[in-house]
Amino acid sequence: MDMFTNIVLTICTAATPLLIAAIGELVVERSGVLNLGVEGMMIMGAVTGFAVALSTGNPWLGVFSAIIVGALFSLLFGFLVISVATNQVATGLSLTLLGLGLSGMIGEGFVGEPGVKLTAISIPGLSEIPVIGKLIFGQDPLFYISIALVIAVMWFLFRTRTGLTLRSVGDNHHSAHALGISVQVYRYCAVMFGGACAGLAGAHLTLVYTTQWIENMSAGRGWIALALVVFASWRPLRVLAGAYLFGAVSIGQLHAQAIGLGIPSQFLSSLPYLATIIVLVIISQNRRLTMMNTPASLGQPFVPAR
Repeated sequence: MDMFTNIVLTICTAATPLLIAAIGELVVERSGVLNLGVEGMMIMGAVTGFAVALSTGNPWLGVFSAIIVGALFSLLFGFLVISVATNQVATGLSLTLLGLGLSGMIGEGFVGEPGVKLTAISIPGLSEIPVIGKLIFGQDPLFYISIALVIAVMWFLFRTRTGLTLRSVGDNHHSAHALGISVQVYRYCAVMFGGACAGLAGAHLTLVYTTQWIENMSAGRGWIALALVVFASWRPLRVLAGAYLFGAVSIGQLHAQAIGLGIPSQFLSSLPYLATIIVLVIISQNRRLTMMNTPASLGQPFVPAR
């Protein structure tokens, strides 16, 4: 039972950054903006969170700094695609490359340094309950924040007037503009929320998942988060399920390597990304379901003057 509990705990830890980044990107895409810069924002959050936490000795300052940097990075993306109306795909890819390069330069002096860990919550009495104690009452704080984000986003999108307006902007920005809705303001807010979530996901990597800084340590998690949004058909609860599915695949390949199954480690390490491709291929076969849930204005620039 202890081994089972530890495996589930590691799956939760692996799934949390995917879930946080994906739920932020879901809100961005619901507004009609496709942000391919998630990977760059995540890695910038990772290096900022690590650097601030190490310099101050306070991991929470690292978390807040990562959120701010992610939001600021998203503002640059937002200015280019919302105000200047540049191509969203090209701009997102450029921001990812910028984030990867800039984080490597900033983090050069932190390689090999022992970091500061964000300690798990421990509730006396409840955390000692067999099996469920650690799973429910002994997780790291960002795990609970990720679950709260899913619930909050689900409530916001489908139970509030503002959420309905945001979805209308993503479905038809011209009609929303004709009704007097400020399309650009809604999209800026959504993009900043997505960037803040990406920065928070990056902070999880260096303050919880592993307390060290390694260049390019996001290792494609931003791209998996993007795939998760499509996998979930832009539904928050499905994002939750998908994140834990991909987390289980990631941890499963590590355990498979430890057992020594005779399968090349390179193949096992590629399993999370192979699973991403397989899932996207399967989803693409049902075009009716995909088109029904896809925001109609996704990826399309909006210029009020036109």
